[in-house]
Amino acid sequence: MTSRTKKTIWSVLAVVIVAIVGFAVYYFTSIYNQLENLHKEGANSPFKNVKQVDQVRTPEPPKWEGTDMVNILLMGVDGRGIQKGEVPRSDSMMVVSLDPVKKKIHLFSILRDTYVDIPGYGKNRINTAITHGPNTAMKTAGDLLGIPVQYYVYTDFQGFIKLVDAIGGIDFEVEKDMHYTSNADKHEYDIDLKKGLQHLDGKTALQYVRFRHDAMSDFSRSGRQRAFLEAVAQKMQTTTSIANLPNILEQVNPYIDTNLSVNDMWKLANVGYQSSFAGSEQVPSMKLLGEENVGGAEVLTVRDPEKLKSYVQDIFNNPPVQTQEQNKDQTETKQPDSASSSKTDKASFTGGNKTTTEDASTQSTTKTRQKEL
Repeated sequence: MTSRTKKTIWSVLAVVIVAIVGFAVYYFTSIYNQLENLHKEGANSPFKNVKQVDQVRTPEPPKWEGTDMVNILLMGVDGRGIQKGEVPRSDSMMVVSLDPVKKKIHLFSILRDTYVDIPGYGKNRINTAITHGPNTAMKTAGDLLGIPVQYYVYTDFQGFIKLVDAIGGIDFEVEKDMHYTSNADKHEYDIDLKKGLQHLDGKTALQYVRFRHDAMSDFSRSGRQRAFLEAVAQKMQTTTSIANLPNILEQVNPYIDTNLSVNDMWKLANVGYQSSFAGSEQVPSMKLLGEENVGGAEVLTVRDPEKLKSYVQDIFNNPPVQTQEQNKDQTETKQPDSASSSKTDKASFTGGNKTTTEDASTQSTTKTRQKEL
C-alpha cells in the first residue's frame, strides 16, 4: 500500500469520524434541550394560576441507588370549554411503576370517578385532584394505591395527538365498531372506528382511547387506554423512533409539563429500556368497587381501602392469577408495528365480548356516569 493510499484512507476515516461525532453532538444536544424544556415554570406552567400548589408535601424523588421503586403519575386532560389559565379535570390517570431491581414495569389505570379524600380539600372524585395542582394529584393517587408517587407527567388531547403522529402512528386491533357524535363539540371530537386492524394516527388514536359509550363505560375505556399505551411504549423502543427522538420531543414539548429533571429522565429511560412489562391493572379492582350517590351524581367508592393497598402490593410481589391470564392473552394478540411485537392487553377490557375482571355482583357499576359533582 502506497503512502498516498494510506493518507487517502485516513482522510476518509477522519471525515467519517468527524461526521459521526458531529451528529452525536447534535443528537444529544437536541434531546437535552427538549427534555430541559418539558418542565414548565412561571407563565409557561399550566398551573400558574393554581393557588397554594405546593401546600401538599410529596415524597422526595429516589436517590437512584438502584433499589427504590419509581412511581410516575400520568395525567391526560380535556381542556375544551375551560377558561384561560384554568386547570381542567383529568380525563385519564395512570401510574407507571418501575422496579430497577426486578427490572419490571407495572401500569395502573385509576378510574376517574373514584371518590376519595383529596388532601386539604375534602372528598371528591379523584379526577378533580389535579385542579389543585400536581402535588395534590400525586399525593391523592399515592394514598389510594398505598405507594409514594414521586413524579408526574401532564398533557392534554393535543399532546397525545402529536405524540402518536410523531412516531408514525400505531397499527392496532380495534376490537369492535365504535361510533359517537356530539353536537356540543361541533363534531370535532366525533368517534367513528371500524372493527379490525387499523393504522391509527393521532386523531383516530384519540377516538379509540376516549370511547366509553358502551355497556362497561369507563371500565372498558381504562383497559383500552392501558393497552394502547403499551403499544406506544413498544413503538418508542424501535430503532426508527430512537433515531427520530429529537423531532418527537420537539413535537410534544409544548403540550407536556413534568417535574422530572433531565438527569431523572436519562436514568428512567435506562431503567425502562432494560425492563420488561409485567402487566396492567385497573384501580380500584372490580371486587373492591362500591357505588354511591353524592349530590345527585353517581360515584365509585372503595369498599376496603386497606385491601386495595394490599392488592397493589400483591401485584408487585406475586402477580395474581388474573394478571397471569392477562399476560397469556397478550401473547396471542400481537401488534405488528414494531419488530419487538407490541402486545394488546385484550383480557383487561371487553374487546370481543370478553371480560375477565368482573363478576355478576358488580354489574351495577357498569352504568355510564355522565354527571359531575
